[in-house]
Amino acid sequence: MSLHKMLFSGLKLWTSGRSRWMCGLHEGRNRRGNASFSSCGPKVCIVGGGPAGFYTAQHLIKARQDVEVDIYERLPVPFGLVRFGVAPDHPEVKNVINTFTQTAKHSRCSFYGNVNVGKDVSVEELQQAYHAVVLSYGAEGNRSMGVPGEDLAGVYSAKDFVGWYNGLPSCRELSPDLSCETAVIMGQGNVALDVARVLLAPLDMLKKTDITQPALEALSESQVRRVLIVGRRGPMQVACTIKEVREMVNLPNARPQMVAADFEGVTEALKDLPRPRKRLTELMLKTALEIPGEKERERRNEASHVWGFRFFRSPVEILADPDRNRAAGIRLAVNRLEDSGEGARAVLTGEVEDVPCGLVVSSIGYKSLPIDPSVPFDSRKAIVPNNMGRVQQAAGLYCSGWVKTGPTGVIATTLNNSFDTARSVMEDLDAGALDVSAAKSGSQSISALLEKRGVKPVTFSDWEKIDSVEMKRGEATGKPREKLLTVEEMLQAAHR
Repeated sequence: MSLHKMLFSGLKLWTSGRSRWMCGLHEGRNRRGNASFSSCGPKVCIVGGGPAGFYTAQHLIKARQDVEVDIYERLPVPFGLVRFGVAPDHPEVKNVINTFTQTAKHSRCSFYGNVNVGKDVSVEELQQAYHAVVLSYGAEGNRSMGVPGEDLAGVYSAKDFVGWYNGLPSCRELSPDLSCETAVIMGQGNVALDVARVLLAPLDMLKKTDITQPALEALSESQVRRVLIVGRRGPMQVACTIKEVREMVNLPNARPQMVAADFEGVTEALKDLPRPRKRLTELMLKTALEIPGEKERERRNEASHVWGFRFFRSPVEILADPDRNRAAGIRLAVNRLEDSGEGARAVLTGEVEDVPCGLVVSSIGYKSLPIDPSVPFDSRKAIVPNNMGRVQQAAGLYCSGWVKTGPTGVIATTLNNSFDTARSVMEDLDAGALDVSAAKSGSQSISALLEKRGVKPVTFSDWEKIDSVEMKRGEATGKPREKLLTVEEMLQAAHR
């Protein structure tokens, strides 16, 4: 071997050995608890501990063996809408928590709850500490109906109503008045049907779920006997899925009540519909127009609760009681459709109708809010403007979940959307668009900042203490869990 080659191969051995020694030194110092960087791999920070955050983390960890991921969550508890959005009588949907737990317990993943990004720590500070920052903080705002009377007592957003019965700390004081006979839900998506089902479900059904105790007590006193689920378009444009409609049709002690005229021309249009939409429409048609068999007729006759879809209606105004204190009804505009199928548009006819009701729940969608002045935000679309998850004009900044797309789809949709963002991060790492040659401090410098600011993060093992307390409380009443309802109670359980 020539002297030149010997020197070159020796240099290669020395440099690779030195870099391994440097990484080992960092890791060794870190194990002894000194301020250092835990490894020489890319450090990625995820803002938001809901489905989008966990799916993004899962994909990043699987895709690359040296990446380290830290998840920051505003609340002391993880899982976002899986905990606070999924209906209590749908426990099977919450099984995804098992996958998220595996991700959180991975050696290259850390969870930090009780950290409010944008308040306790800025996005710019995170960008200094990490090679990449992924915003996955969801949609915690409400889309408003934009009609007079919307601020009257008795009018609630579905997000807050769902948060109330699911134990979201900010909705604990909601205490909705359920003393009226008729409730109107504006919107015909799955969340609207969840709310309708919870309002009408027999208490024995709900007692076996993780619905909060205050909600259970309020529902036991509820006078609501009739729920109308109102949409601006027709039966072929409803946003819910067949599973949720079937649950309503079979709900014990409740009978469907539809308007036959709403289904004019629907039978003829069935043949052109895609299969999922066709099956859903057939179920609604059957429920609305077919005479049920003897057993079902008997069941419906005995039911003391009523529910129904109302189509081609848009809200115009919430009508107040004589004292103008609270909602006493809703004025609806009557619509007709222009065009057909998914693209059909609702056009006003000039007619209106008034529906007496004491409870109005607006279920027309969640919306994301800006998190930090340094982050671009499209307030019209209520999203962070992005291209395949890459935030526009912000190198090293990404987004996934509803803050990326708007509030659409189910958990599986969020999975695909999060994987796409993780793929963009990976591509940028591989292409050198993200400079990983400079070591980053990651959670160490952020933890020091938080400590200085009096913020005590909740780790995943701290969350497991909260989890254990909730499960024990649930066991005592025959429920899967009894949730802690305040941040203070959560922190007390976490740090005991």
